[in-house]
Amino acid sequence: MKNIINSKLPNLGTNIFSSMSKLASENKAINLSQGYPDFEVDPFLIKLVNKYMNKGINQYAPMQGAIRLREAISEKIESIYHQYYDINEEITVTAGATQAIFTTIAAFIHPKDEVIIFSPAFDCYQPAVELNGGVPVFIELEPSEFKIDWKKVEKKISSKTRMIIINNPHNPLGTIFTEHDMKCLENISQKYNTLILSDEVYEHLVYDKNEHISICKYPKLFNNAIATFSFGKTFHITGWKLGYVLAPKHLMIEIRKVHQFNVFSCNHPIQLAIADYLQTPDHYLSLNSFYQEKRDLFLEIVSASRFKAIPCKGTYFQLLNYSNISVISDTEMAKKLTISNGIASIPISVFSFYGKDEQNLRFCFAKKVETLKRAGDILIKI
Repeated sequence: MKNIINSKLPNLGTNIFSSMSKLASENKAINLSQGYPDFEVDPFLIKLVNKYMNKGINQYAPMQGAIRLREAISEKIESIYHQYYDINEEITVTAGATQAIFTTIAAFIHPKDEVIIFSPAFDCYQPAVELNGGVPVFIELEPSEFKIDWKKVEKKISSKTRMIIINNPHNPLGTIFTEHDMKCLENISQKYNTLILSDEVYEHLVYDKNEHISICKYPKLFNNAIATFSFGKTFHITGWKLGYVLAPKHLMIEIRKVHQFNVFSCNHPIQLAIADYLQTPDHYLSLNSFYQEKRDLFLEIVSASRFKAIPCKGTYFQLLNYSNISVISDTEMAKKLTISNGIASIPISVFSFYGKDEQNLRFCFAKKVETLKRAGDILIKI
């Protein structure tokens, strides 16, 4: 007799990224659905990892992260955002940003605590909240430009509100926060003493001469702010799963209580290699122009198609609207393009709590020039 399983996530199946990548593979389609590059990692970074492996650095790293990497992170953040984080008490290296986000939510969210999530939202926030007994409170972003209505946010805050999750630059929308957004967030956090979890994995992918406005830049937010980052996104090494979380000491104490039991420590030779790699700031400061060239090329090619595009302001994802082409749902359109046309994307409605469908598909342009040109040729013919 089988045990009766009472699922903690009864409405959750395989995520959209796995589903679309599987469909792309089955149909030999160009995969612009999942967010990973198809070009090689810097050989110098590979050489650094090999150096530390060959030196015998193959055992556990410190739970908080290798001290040299924490030093490099602290220097980087202070240099860019003018905020100092203590290497011993306020920086923890994680197995990617997703683990940092899950661990943070597990550390602070108690049953029935409410967490404000802006919808459309990256898909790891809601399950983490629900697994820890929390209640997601969704606020739909304003149509077309996907702005946050901060008056609506304040109306949603209750005595149970424990945390607000922000994603800047935003995946899947490609939008970025403004100074006004951060000031509104600052006022709300101070007024209601609300924790802010800021997902900033695309911090170095901001375009058109805009600057990334990190939560780390705001001293008034410091005591309530937790920020997560990803080396995978920054250095084209998504499969290495390495990131980090920043928080003031009184919050990091709680984060590490969870971190030590769900991961404990992360890949040691990779940590030391990245610590060395960070010593050359151009390795991350040059990314804006590198990816903007790819974005601009993709937009130039697509301009000859029937798809409509508003250039993304950040991330390596571009939304294309197909309302001039078809009236079918975005999930059906994504499947059709994959099976019939040989190009895979992600439908935006799956990121919306309300299933809002504005006929937008998300395409990843972190690809070789030849990949983008082949993808463009397909889109132009649709």
